[in-house]
Amino acid sequence: MTKEIVADLKARAKLWPRGNRYEDFSEGRSFTHHWGRTVTEADNTLFTTLTMNYNPQYFNAEIAKENGHDRGCPVNPLLVFNTVFGLSVEDLSEGGGPFLGVDKCVYGVPVYPGDTLSASSKVLSARESGKRPDFGIVTWATVGLNQRGEEVIRFERSNLVRKRQSEEQV
Repeated sequence: MTKEIVADLKARAKLWPRGNRYEDFSEGRSFTHHWGRTVTEADNTLFTTLTMNYNPQYFNAEIAKENGHDRGCPVNPLLVFNTVFGLSVEDLSEGGGPFLGVDKCVYGVPVYPGDTLSASSKVLSARESGKRPDFGIVTWATVGLNQRGEEVIRFERSNLVRKRQSEEQV
């Protein structure tokens, strides 16, 4: 009985592509990425340890205080980048396509454990790929804010983004 139910579900299932495609990205279009993420002290300690970052201000409160961080250890900036980048994936690059790089990354106010990060992005450019006809190249500007609306990071990133018609041909 169970095999028949599974076979029936598979027969009726319809692939539902996730994420946006090249055609969805027009220059100037903005995205406010949902949810946000509260960064914890455990996140910071684990990330700093696993990435073997030995800057003591990310795990030693006394050194952080000596460096002017009265709120304790600041969050490792690479964790801030990865968190804000990750918040943007569902809207921007979840549809698939190779990551091409990050430019113009600038950090703002420090992030501390307990801060909640949110992100928004804007399409800077979208053009056809000269070498990969099933893809376009899209560049976005992403800004990360803390819960007080202070900018914690900004950067630009580019991806090859799959075109919708290339999926229909498969």
